Amino acid sequence: MNTRTFRTRLRDIAALALMPLLALTACGSGDTDGAAAVGAQASPAPTDDPVAAVRKVDSAAALLPADVREAGTLRVGSSVGFPPGAYYPNGTDKAPAGQDIDLADAVAKVLGVRLERQDASFETILPALGSGKYDFGTGNFGVTSERLKTIDFVTYINDGQGFAVKQGNTELKSKVTDLTRLCGLTIGTGAGTTFEATLTAQKGVCAKAGKKPYDVKVYSENAATLTALQQGRIDVIMSTINGLRYQAAQPASQTAFLGEFHRLDVGFAFKKGSPLTKAFQAAVDELIKDGTYTRILKKWGTSASAIETSRINPPEHT
Repeated sequence: MNTRTFRTRLRDIAALALMPLLALTACGSGDTDGAAAVGAQASPAPTDDPVAAVRKVDSAAALLPADVREAGTLRVGSSVGFPPGAYYPNGTDKAPAGQDIDLADAVAKVLGVRLERQDASFETILPALGSGKYDFGTGNFGVTSERLKTIDFVTYINDGQGFAVKQGNTELKSKVTDLTRLCGLTIGTGAGTTFEATLTAQKGVCAKAGKKPYDVKVYSENAATLTALQQGRIDVIMSTINGLRYQAAQPASQTAFLGEFHRLDVGFAFKKGSPLTKAFQAAVDELIKDGTYTRILKKWGTSASAIETSRINPPEHT
C-alpha cells in the first residue's frame, strides 16, 4: 500500500469514528474483524515544538557515511499507530505527530539530514530494512534477543509490555504479573510484535497450571483492537505501556491499565551491520545533553520512560 492510499484509509477510518475512543496497539497484522474505526487519530497534538530549536552538531554528523552526508537524506519506514508514539492528529492525512516523530526529526536535524518518511505497517518494516528499502525504521520497536539476530538498534526510550481491560471487567481487576492469570481469556494484540511473540512462546503455561489456555486474536488496524474490547470479543489487550497508560487516561476509552508486565528498551531499527548506528547514538546523546530529549518526552507525557544514555544493541531485559 502506498503512502497516499494508507493515509487516505486512515482519514476515512477516523471520519467514520467520531466517537472519542482511542486506538491501541502500535502494530499488527491479521483479522480486522469488521472493526469500526476508533481513532486515536482524532486526538489533537500538543502545540509546543521542542524540535524547532535543534541545530546540526558537526561531531555527530561526521559519523555518518560520506555518501549519506553528500545525499543529505535518509529514508525512514514509519509505523503510525496511536498516541503518544505516532499518530495522525484530528484524523487528517497531514504529517503525523508523536514522540517517535519528534525524536526522529530531532535526530535528523542534529545530523544535518532530511528525512523521507514512508508510512508502513509495523510488521513490514524490519524485513524491509534488510532489502534496503529503508535506511532505518521507527514504530516503538522493542529490543529483543530474537530481533538482535537480524536487526541493529539505537535506543531512545524504555517502554515495554502491559495489559488493559474494559472498565468494570470482573475477570481482571489488578496488575497482571503472571500469564496464568489470563488462562481461559481472549487477548487482543498485533502481529509481528513482542506482545504476540511473548504470548505465543508462553502459551503452554496454562496447560502446566492445569487451566484452559488463553486465546490470542491479532488485528491489522489499531482501532480494531479497542473496538473488539468494547464489543466483548476480547477480554484483554496487550500493548505498549505508554500507549495503554495514555489510553486509560482518556475517560471516553473506558479502559483500565493493569500495570507493567515486561520492560523493554526501544530503539531506532537498522539492518544488521548498518554504518548509521554510531551517528544516531551520538545524535540521541546530544539531544539528551542539551535538554531537547527531556522536553520531547515531557510534551508527550512519557518522562517516566527516559533513558540516561543511548546504547547500540543492548541485551534484552530479563
